[in-house]
Amino acid sequence: MTRFTPAELEAARDRLVDDVVADGLRVLFCGINPGLMTAATGHHFARPGNRFWPVLHRSGFTPRQLRPDEQDELLVHGLGITNVVARATARADELSAEEYREGGRLLAAKVARLRPVWLAVVGVTAYRAAFGERRAVIGPQETLIGGSRVWVLPNPSGLNAHWTVAAMAEEYGRLREAASGPAV
Repeated sequence: MTRFTPAELEAARDRLVDDVVADGLRVLFCGINPGLMTAATGHHFARPGNRFWPVLHRSGFTPRQLRPDEQDELLVHGLGITNVVARATARADELSAEEYREGGRLLAAKVARLRPVWLAVVGVTAYRAAFGERRAVIGPQETLIGGSRVWVLPNPSGLNAHWTVAAMAEEYGRLREAASGPAV
């Protein structure tokens, strides 16, 4: 993994990171927004300690644990990645309520265009802020977004330490079963 200086990471602030998407995915995973490491590398969930890639594998979505620089391999499995808010920040609390609402509006349009079976938002707080669903909890939602079913998953950030890798893999596995049946 490339090491970045604090100045190099700071220079990645506000950068945009390309989505990993295609039409008709089984699951489109949606992060809150890119972190600085993601923006610096151009690879989603790139910060060491982020548990997205291990959880994705342990839940059965991928046959092996992918690295962030292998993110395009998700498409082979009918999976993709986008974000609620496109711009990179050091922390999600740098985003305004308006950015979340506008991100939710843009995400709904993207989902309507791409037509994934499931939109999986990784972070209940981001889902609540983007879509005004104040009472949402982890799990499948009643609401459709852009015509797709919605599942809210725990955020895999290392800052979300009360969710263990095993517990997250179990919840992601519930979505995998709903989206496609048996493990890969």
